[in-house]
Amino acid sequence: MVKAMPALFVLIWSTGFIVARFGMPHAPPMKFLVMRYALSILCFLPWIVLAHVAWPRNRAQWLHLAMTGVFMHAIYLGGVWAAVKAGMGSGLSALIVGLQPVLTALWLSATGGKIVARQWAGLVLGFVGLVLVVSRKFGQGGEANWLNMLLAAAALLSITIGTLYQKRFVASCDVRTANVVQLAAAMIVTLPVTLLESETMRWNVELAAAMAWSVLALTLGGSSLLYLLIQRGAAASVTSLMYLVPPTTALLAWLLFAEPITAPTIAGIVLTAAGVSMVVRQTRVT
Repeated sequence: MVKAMPALFVLIWSTGFIVARFGMPHAPPMKFLVMRYALSILCFLPWIVLAHVAWPRNRAQWLHLAMTGVFMHAIYLGGVWAAVKAGMGSGLSALIVGLQPVLTALWLSATGGKIVARQWAGLVLGFVGLVLVVSRKFGQGGEANWLNMLLAAAALLSITIGTLYQKRFVASCDVRTANVVQLAAAMIVTLPVTLLESETMRWNVELAAAMAWSVLALTLGGSSLLYLLIQRGAAASVTSLMYLVPPTTALLAWLLFAEPITAPTIAGIVLTAAGVSMVVRQTRVT
């Protein structure tokens, strides 16, 4: 089961961008996410009580978990879902956030030693891959405009900071109680933002399915797996899994939404994945 965790994580995490496409036509992003956080907490709490799970030991750990919740849930998910709501496709949003390993490796190398030539080459190659995909999409139906690009970039930066912060400051504790603290912090931060949304949630089969999958698979499954992987492995090794997410998401988006996989899309994904791989392979700092 432990050996299967990385592959399972990539598959589940990739569906997050797909679920956003299903849910966003019927709901404002922040209201959706607040409900997702609340329902996820309600699922975790009985499990915690029945299993007699211990809570974090001290105030510092509560605060550290809350900070990771703000970065890895509130800002990251808020950015991705708002970008999709603004018209960004699942494949492009996954590709942008998939640059996380590059930022992680860059930070780890900068804080633990010099960045070697191959890492710089990987950074440039990954950036060229992203530009190749994005340049094709500017001016085509609004999928890539400055608003949703900024939102996606904020999500990328946030998930990177959250991963590094958790690896550095969060002590090992039960994944269930850790998730509740993170989700509660994310809900508190996101709730005031919902006041800016005039749109209401229009419940139908697609929205209900998106909510159910978001709670049961993405939060209880995907977020828990990410927490366990970060706790058990080096930050760079864990985030290297993220470069597998864009191709998986692009394939799912093609199957479900008929989002085209064109030659520039394939070339961009390949170049980005190759660049990220070059950076991560050279990172030895944990």
